[in-house]
Amino acid sequence: MKSGLSYGLLLLLLGLVLAVLVVFALGQGAYPLSGTEVLRALVTGFGSDLAVGQDQAVRVVWDLRLPRIAAALLVGAALSTAGAAYQTMFRNPLVSPDILGVSSGAGLGAILAIYLNFSLFGVQMAAFVGGLLAVGIVLSLARMLRHHPPILILVLAGMAVGTLLGAALSLIKILADPYSQLPSMTFWLLGGLSAVRSCEVWPAALMVLACIVPVWLLRWRINVLALQDEEARSLGMPVSALRCLLIVCATLMTAVCVALAGIIGWVGLLIPHAARLLVGPDFSRLLPVCLLVGAAFLLLTDTLARSIGTLELPLGVLTALVGAPGFLLLLARGARQR
Repeated sequence: MKSGLSYGLLLLLLGLVLAVLVVFALGQGAYPLSGTEVLRALVTGFGSDLAVGQDQAVRVVWDLRLPRIAAALLVGAALSTAGAAYQTMFRNPLVSPDILGVSSGAGLGAILAIYLNFSLFGVQMAAFVGGLLAVGIVLSLARMLRHHPPILILVLAGMAVGTLLGAALSLIKILADPYSQLPSMTFWLLGGLSAVRSCEVWPAALMVLACIVPVWLLRWRINVLALQDEEARSLGMPVSALRCLLIVCATLMTAVCVALAGIIGWVGLLIPHAARLLVGPDFSRLLPVCLLVGAAFLLLTDTLARSIGTLELPLGVLTALVGAPGFLLLLARGARQR
């Protein structure tokens, strides 16, 4: 074990850290609560009607913080899983979940919906559909050029489509009303969980769970994708089908996350690196660690975003401020270990 701990003990410690962070996050924010107040609010609000006769602490915990914490855990775990899957599949540790243009497509869909004055639900659905369409275009281009190496074509097609979608997004921002629409567009693109409601979290959680389950069941076979295609086929692996399933699951998870929280960078790139330093490249061990570390990282980052100062910081900005230096430190540590 690279961490010096047994694998089971490492998972136990990560689970305990995550539980402590959840308790800590429940008490932090513009309306701070002590541990006793949090516990009382949880007990009081459980199974009762929050619309009638409840004090402010109960409403804050149940209506605001619990849905937000659940969303942070969900998005962090999903983006980390998608990043680990893509990095293994593309045999490149510098790949992130938006390599196939899903974030650019989702961003364009959301910005177009804001420009057309859609409701919040409409913006989220447009982001989800936009992300799926972008990846669909990339896969179609890769299929048209299938006589080239598949990994290379997917990466290049993703870069090209992402650039075109980014240009279209910039054009819409230029055309948008600078007073009523542009601030909303900018805030959405920077990412955040301040507008998340419980009715949005549970459908997203079901979608993410439906994508994580097949990745979990195939975790042993996904290791084979790190080999060259000829070697993997010689071992009896259906490489094309496995790669397609992995792309679909990772894309759906990323699209759900972008629709729920906006564009949040660095999680899908940084967390798999940190997890590999702990347990190595074996995907069957990497996946549970990515789930726990990714959830803990985004929960801690979101808690800081709503606790530092009087104004809430955009979550995407804070993940970049933390993620970029952290990524450089992980690279330096990995180089020293070699």
